[in-house]
Amino acid sequence: MQAFALTHFVNLLLGGIEVKLYQLIGLGSADANQTAATVNSAFTLELLVAGFLIAFFLVVRLTLSVEKPKPAQQVAEMIHEGVSDLAEQVIGHDYVRFQAFVTCIGLFVLLNNLIGLVVGLIPGVETPTSQPFVPLGLAVLTFLYYNYHGLRVQGPIGYLKHFAGPLWWLTPLIFPIEVVSHLARMMSLTIRLYANMFASDLMALVAFSLVPLALPSGFLALHFAVSVIQAFVFMLLSMIYLSMAVAQEH
Repeated sequence: MQAFALTHFVNLLLGGIEVKLYQLIGLGSADANQTAATVNSAFTLELLVAGFLIAFFLVVRLTLSVEKPKPAQQVAEMIHEGVSDLAEQVIGHDYVRFQAFVTCIGLFVLLNNLIGLVVGLIPGVETPTSQPFVPLGLAVLTFLYYNYHGLRVQGPIGYLKHFAGPLWWLTPLIFPIEVVSHLARMMSLTIRLYANMFASDLMALVAFSLVPLALPSGFLALHFAVSVIQAFVFMLLSMIYLSMAVAQEH
């Protein structure tokens, strides 16, 4: 893969810090003069997406208007209404507490997926979510988030009851199965997003290398559809896991 120019700049800013952190935890070389690039293009693009989302929400916040809403506010309102309607159906009446997280995770996945639309046009650009460590990081974050809120809402004892099963005498059998099932959710989220985006990326790249315009355009349309669907699925599964974690037994 050719070098993505912006990645070099990010390495100049953060590469040295990352190398030192690796050295502190024993994963890096002991050579203090180590200068190898540690920031790849996927991380660079993630930073761009995060920066864009922060800038977008700042613009919306600073230009809020009831009488004359700006285009950014209108887009934000459509996103808010769409996510809130879905979250209310999936999570329930307490969905507002979690709406910011599921909205951000959905938008972050979507924008990282859509970067793949420029695959083949800019050397060194790959869809960040086609790299396994990106979906894995998002899956781990989601796993920690919904488990934290499950513990917060129900307390340790109440939350652990979810793992025990309906019958106490089946608990020794059900408990380890439930633990493995919860851990497998991280793998499921990771593999689903990674595999779909990797395959879509690969098809678009092959199409661009074989045919100049017409056929690649169809693959880009397919990539767009896959990107939207996978972002929606990731957000929806996050909502489902949250609803199961905070559900109260009556």
